[in-house]
Amino acid sequence: MSFMSVARRRSRAATLLALALTAPACSRTELAPRGAAVSVDDFGDTLRAGAAPRRIVSLNPTTTELLFAIGAGNRLVGRTRWDLYPDSARYVPDLGDGIRPNVEIVLAARPDLVVLYAGEANRPAAAELRNAGVRTLSLKIDHIAEFYRALRLLGTMTGDSASARIVEDSVRRSLESVRARTASLARPTVFWPVWEQPLLAVGGGSFLSELVTIAGGRNVYDSLKGPSPQVSMEDVVEHDPDVIFAGPKSARHLRTDVAWKRLRAVREGRVLVVDTALVLRPAVRLGEAARSLARLLHPEAGF
Repeated sequence: MSFMSVARRRSRAATLLALALTAPACSRTELAPRGAAVSVDDFGDTLRAGAAPRRIVSLNPTTTELLFAIGAGNRLVGRTRWDLYPDSARYVPDLGDGIRPNVEIVLAARPDLVVLYAGEANRPAAAELRNAGVRTLSLKIDHIAEFYRALRLLGTMTGDSASARIVEDSVRRSLESVRARTASLARPTVFWPVWEQPLLAVGGGSFLSELVTIAGGRNVYDSLKGPSPQVSMEDVVEHDPDVIFAGPKSARHLRTDVAWKRLRAVREGRVLVVDTALVLRPAVRLGEAARSLARLLHPEAGF
């Protein structure tokens, strides 16, 4: 396999996982004056609040979900092909991909705010949209704390910080409820592969590792800083995880592939299937995602 092929696969895996600084709070009627500086987004670009946007394009499934959660869904005039939650998002025009989006198609939707995924591949699109005079907010959410910051910033930019605070409080309570129930339980070690060739694992730089901790487990690669670091099968065998998390298709493969039989967890039938549609997105269902993982790790606890 060529270096470029490996790089593309790693980039794709990181994007799948992936797919904002805290802004001052304001209510629906307490908008910042037009042109007033608000904050800096994850590309380091200054954001300025003006009138609440009426036509929003969100090219990130997570931010699309958040915009619906804070009551701004009826202002969306564009999304990516992957933005399918909540169900109402399906009625928003599909503008294609969120990575290297077609800027001409985006501009044709006449947005006054565009929300992008802050991956390096999207820097040119962000610059082009800003040069066209469109307010552009680029966000990358790898950690739960970054989810809260992004939520507050979206609340500020849409003119409804009060709704954003309500959503934030709800998510915090749901996560803390799961954390409290698992605090005194034994912590099985978890290996969570996210790609096989090359072998990538959920690392400490991912919200997924945080969810494992909240759910009462211990990610064997939590000490690695990246969201999806490359590891070797030999190293995984040495860590000897108690359980393995995997999506439905991956789980079927891991259970039958001879190479994976080197792992005790595979031989003993502890490949646990996660709901990928629920857990792979750092959005308003984080608490539900943590609960689903706790249910897998601690079936005796009655989650």
